[in-house]
Amino acid sequence: MSATVQVRLDEKSEAALKRLVRAKGCTPSQAVRESILKEDEQLSAEPRPRMVGIGCVSFGPGDLATNKKHMEGFGKKWRVDKQGKGRWDW
Repeated sequence: MSATVQVRLDEKSEAALKRLVRAKGCTPSQAVRESILKEDEQLSAEPRPRMVGIGCVSFGPGDLATNKKHMEGFGKKWRVDKQGKGRWDW
């Protein structure tokens, strides 16, 4: 099946098409066909995961629970009383 498409190009698009034709040494029709196929490949490509390795770091302690210093205040909130003294509060 063959389809014919007419397109009105603005100045910027026409200049880009002319550069593409000169660079590739092809006809404007070939350049448009290749561009359409390339765009279709990019759209149909499997999307990459956006977040890889969340929570994984190569630095710092491996297990925070093994050192009591890292667990200090876990599950508690730091509160400042009326006298301005701070303390851990359940």
